[in-house]
Amino acid sequence: MATAPGSDTRSAAAADALTAELLAMLHALALELQPRLAGRLVVSLDSDLDRDLGLDSLGRAELLLRLGRRFGVRLPESLLGEAHTPGDLLAALRAARPADVAQARGKAPPLPGLPPVPEPVRATTLIEVLAAHVGQREERVHLRLWRGDGQEEPVTYGALDQAARRIAAGLIKRDLRPGERVGLMLPTEPGFFPAFLGVLQAGAIPVPIYPPARPRQIEEHLRRQSGILRNAEASFLITNEQVDTVGRMLGGLVSSLRKVATVAELGEALPLAEPLPATPDTTALIQYTSGSTGDPKGVVLSHANLLANIRSMGQALEASSADVVVSWLPLYHDMGLIGCWLGSLYYGAPAAIMPPLAFLADPARWLWAIHRHRGTISAAPNFAYELCLKSVRDRDIEGLDLSSLRRLANGAEPVSPATIARFAQRFAAHGFRPEAMAPVYGLAESAVALAFPPAGRGPLIDLINRDALQLRGIAQPVPPGTPHALELVACGQPIPGHEIRIVDETGRELPERHEGRLQFRGPSATAGYFRYSVAVTPHGPARSRGYHPKISRNLGGSTHERVRAARLG
Repeated sequence: MATAPGSDTRSAAAADALTAELLAMLHALALELQPRLAGRLVVSLDSDLDRDLGLDSLGRAELLLRLGRRFGVRLPESLLGEAHTPGDLLAALRAARPADVAQARGKAPPLPGLPPVPEPVRATTLIEVLAAHVGQREERVHLRLWRGDGQEEPVTYGALDQAARRIAAGLIKRDLRPGERVGLMLPTEPGFFPAFLGVLQAGAIPVPIYPPARPRQIEEHLRRQSGILRNAEASFLITNEQVDTVGRMLGGLVSSLRKVATVAELGEALPLAEPLPATPDTTALIQYTSGSTGDPKGVVLSHANLLANIRSMGQALEASSADVVVSWLPLYHDMGLIGCWLGSLYYGAPAAIMPPLAFLADPARWLWAIHRHRGTISAAPNFAYELCLKSVRDRDIEGLDLSSLRRLANGAEPVSPATIARFAQRFAAHGFRPEAMAPVYGLAESAVALAFPPAGRGPLIDLINRDALQLRGIAQPVPPGTPHALELVACGQPIPGHEIRIVDETGRELPERHEGRLQFRGPSATAGYFRYSVAVTPHGPARSRGYHPKISRNLGGSTHERVRAARLG
């Protein structure tokens, strides 16, 4: 077919214009994130997004959001990890399809009219929790899982149980023995949930680990995850087709690993007739810490620990089957795994779950998921609220309704008073109530939750003398308007059945408003770390630093380790 005169020239000019605009946008974003590069930053199609432009995960997410909006296309979330250069992004832009409106708009639907589900108070293990729900409401939808096309996949209790039993049988068929550790290297996908429960039904212990994020960081991923699997003495590793090659590589680095199998391979077995027996003291999870202060440590949690934490957290939240949980938090992290998924499983509350990358690529998706499902409970670290404030435009949330939210937990990292105030102000017009914001405190050694604020109170800010805290370790209150005052966000009171105290370096308990080390105890507290020599004291491990602001035995914000700091009240 003959081309019109000048068409090749116009096509080349358009391609050049696309390239130039892409490079200009990258240049502007890189300088925005890394001002120190001003005057010496050169961006080409071969520049390295990490090394040359300093784009971390959040920077990449912001870039994809801007590119999608500017060119009116839908870019796959996988680009967050797979794109290495502007040239990769240019190829993705040329191949992208036009954006569609994935979020629901207009009037929010009514709350689902499902009959109430009794709390499984007699269950002593997670296996019994699942069995109780399957026995009474097999066809009830438990999960709604976000798919890459913006649609959702419903999963009933019965389907989840049958898939878990198939995986359990597949593991036993491959000679898995009770008590052995099984690594789960899976993203947020349908296979994770039956894999986790299938390991338990097979009498083994799940050990969730990070799936690989970026191909260029595979060496670091292998080093870190192989260290965890070696410490856990894992016998099996469950993967999927996308990361199976990495799983096989780990198999060559971890001598204890006998088998690496995908969820699909394990699921080919006939369902296990009956789960292997477990007791409340049986280990149900080894949750590895982030390793921010050293090598990751495996926190050993029994069925009793997990159920105690879920029940105490549920009391603090006033949770029931009438709730709807919405989450994008990673399932290899305790807040997403225990706080959102296992908590919803216990209470029989439906859960709408999307992958973290889906949120990072478009934060408005989280808000619209709350709207669409009439979500009552959700949670996120402070950075997620900042991301919503920064990246979500007014036009993106026309018609959004957040009035269904009862509790919106903010935890897992320092909570900013400014962030929660601006979030409440921005989304008040969309039905968000300030008292729904719940700054919380938790740690893996207490399963996940340790302190929650009272229901309906809203955020509480402690205004203190900065110098008194930093120089003398005393949280001295000051009146509003005091220059250089320090604002710390209260993160609640100990969840039911748990205790917190503040001690000095010798372990002596300190009076109110004196900064010290945090200790806790309760039925959620771990018995210790897996294959780690440091013993856990009767009051649990000393973590963070804090203070009691009043005689209500409250925990306060830290001046030393604010990454884990909180303030109770």
